Amino acid sequence: MVFSLLKAKLNRTRQIFQEKIQNLKREQVSKERALEELAEALILADVGVVTTEKIITNLKKKLKADSSLNLEKALKDELLALLGHEPAPLSLNYYPFVVMFVGVNGGGKTTSLAKLAYFLKKQGRQIILVAADTFRAAAQEQIQIWSRKLDLPLIRGQYGADPAAVVFDGLKALKARGADALLIDTAGRIHTNINLMAELEKIKKVISREISGAPHEVLLVLDASIGQNALSQAREFLKFSGLTGIFLSKLDGTAKGGAALAVASELSLPIKLIGIGEKEEDMLPFSPQEFIDALLS
Repeated sequence: MVFSLLKAKLNRTRQIFQEKIQNLKREQVSKERALEELAEALILADVGVVTTEKIITNLKKKLKADSSLNLEKALKDELLALLGHEPAPLSLNYYPFVVMFVGVNGGGKTTSLAKLAYFLKKQGRQIILVAADTFRAAAQEQIQIWSRKLDLPLIRGQYGADPAAVVFDGLKALKARGADALLIDTAGRIHTNINLMAELEKIKKVISREISGAPHEVLLVLDASIGQNALSQAREFLKFSGLTGIFLSKLDGTAKGGAALAVASELSLPIKLIGIGEKEEDMLPFSPQEFIDALLS
C-alpha cells in the first residue's frame, strides 16, 4: 500500500523517466544516446546539473569498464548510492523526545510538524506543541489551528516575544505535565539572515541545558515543489549546527521529485520523512529503496 501510494504521488516525475528508461532497454538505441536522454530526464525532474553530471559520469565509467552493463540496474544503484541504501529513521527512543523544525517560511514547516504530531499521538505519546515563531501572527494562528484539530496543548508567547523564552516555557510544561514529546516550530523569516541562525542556536542551547542530549532531532523542512531552489535555502541552514535530517514536504503531484536526489547528494543529510499531501496523515517515513522503485517502475 505504501509503495502504490508513493508511486501515485511521484507520477508526474515518473512520466519524465518512463520513455528514457525504456530506451535503456532497447538494443537499437545506443547506450551513449540513452545516457544523453537520461541526463535530460534527470534535469527535467530537477535533480540538478551537479548531481546529474555525477550520476552520468559514474554510469559512463561503468559502461566503459563493462560494455554489457545493465544500465537500468546501474542507474538504480547510482540513485540508491546518493540516497543511502538504508532508511534513516527518527531517533524515537527518547523520553522525553524533543524535535525542532527549521526552514524558511512557506516551506510547509508547521504542517510538517502537525503530521509528525499526529503520527506520535497515534503511538500513544503525550505531545506538547511550541509556537516559537513569534514574528508572524499567521504562524501562531496556523499552529493554533492544528493544536485544536489534533487536540494537543500549545505553548505560545506574545507577538515579538523572545523565541528561546517561549521554548523554555514549553520545556517547563513538558516536565510539569509529564508529557513525553515536545515539537517546536521555529521562525524562518529570511534564509540568509544571520540573526535567524543565531536565534536557532540560542533555542538549541536552552533545550540542551534543560534536557541532556536534546534536541534529539532537528529537521530541516524543504519544499520539494520548488526543486533546486530548495537547495539554496538548505545551504544557509547548514550553517546552523545540529541538523539531523530532512523532512521533504509537498511531494504530492510535483514534477520535481528528483529534488530529493539533489538534496541528499549535495547536503549530505538523510531524508527522514516525506509529506505527500495536506492532511495530517499524509506523511511517510522515507525509504530510499521504495522511493527509487516508485520513481523508476
